[in-house]
Amino acid sequence: MSSLDVSRGVCALVPGLQHWLENAFYAVRVVDAASPRDRDSRRVLLATEIGHATHRDILITIVEGAPSLLAAANGLPARIAFGMADMGFAFALIAELARPANVPAVGDNGSARLMTMAGRVARSDATVLIQGDTGTGKEGMARFLHAQSGRSTHDFIAVNCAALPETMMEAMLFGHKKGSFTGAANASEGLFLAADGGTLFLDEIAELPLALQAKLLRALQEGEVLPVGATHPVPVNVRVIAACNRNLAEEVAAGRFREDLYWRLNVMPLELRPLSQRRGDVSAITAAMLLRLSDMGKADLIWPTTDAIDKLSVHNWPGNARELGNVLQRAMVLRDGDRIEADDLHMGAAPQIAAAPAQPIIAPAAFAPAEPVRLRDVARHSKLEAIRTALRETDGHRAAAARKLGISERTLRYRLAEMRELAAA
Repeated sequence: MSSLDVSRGVCALVPGLQHWLENAFYAVRVVDAASPRDRDSRRVLLATEIGHATHRDILITIVEGAPSLLAAANGLPARIAFGMADMGFAFALIAELARPANVPAVGDNGSARLMTMAGRVARSDATVLIQGDTGTGKEGMARFLHAQSGRSTHDFIAVNCAALPETMMEAMLFGHKKGSFTGAANASEGLFLAADGGTLFLDEIAELPLALQAKLLRALQEGEVLPVGATHPVPVNVRVIAACNRNLAEEVAAGRFREDLYWRLNVMPLELRPLSQRRGDVSAITAAMLLRLSDMGKADLIWPTTDAIDKLSVHNWPGNARELGNVLQRAMVLRDGDRIEADDLHMGAAPQIAAAPAQPIIAPAAFAPAEPVRLRDVARHSKLEAIRTALRETDGHRAAAARKLGISERTLRYRLAEMRELAAA
């Protein structure tokens, strides 16, 4: 949990700030502005208390009219001004300005409790299994676990198992000897050895083939890997954090994932809820994303209005934080005024600026009379249309579309490649 000092003057002027910060995973200490401080401490002070501030602090002012944020620069602290109408989002901004690197943005009490538990898990060396829908922040949680662990001074290596070429998975994970297969002109240590002493994050772990799962299980149990083409195993000291956007227990029941590997990974399980079940995080993530999207050195932050925040808070977010990021980025580009209004937020599919007429899907009746209708063509085009529909309904999120279709994300990628080949033909 991060520590943050808040002056008594701030608590008197905006009493709700302390509660917000505590939900945002801060240990808040109420202090006098003039009291002695630790060298690396950070404080939230009134603008009138600037005489006690350092460049690390945040100064607040209550104003009438438009809110503003001035980033820290030239040895001066960050300054944020807001009125009563914008107080809620201002609290989220204050939390994000003070948030250390590698700590995920949270503003929900349930998320803060999960982060507290994750902090305890981080201090152990146990294998962790993070499960949750795509866009719920699994990699961010993995980076937090690494940063809070005793391995933080060593490497954090992240790999998406779904993106590894299937024929090269073993060599990329465990390394290979020179000449061990065609094209192996040089030896490679592999990702396990690259993460030696640190943390290896295996995202989309369910995408590993069953044969490779057996080799991963041995690496975890024995603390050693056997590079492709080698005759002797190599010891490795790695903490593995695995993640999956599907229910891994259901994958085991379906025979797509080894039960023994599941239990070896599921030592410390962490479940990330969908964004729709942690409404308090929406403002926090929005603040973090807008800070990242804005060029604070050249222009003021683009503030959302209260109506815009309300609209964001009630949306169901099937694409979770990734969908939220898309919505905010579109709003920043397409907005008409100085602020992001509720009407600037286009949920679901991206707004069409100059949409071309939709191309009809080839149906059996559309085939030329000279060409006989073949059942395999009908089936193929039906499948491709189902994929298009699923992608539209999930705002282009492949993992969500794959779940909707009842197929793996890898199979969906094959089908999309087939669609591209058909389009190019």
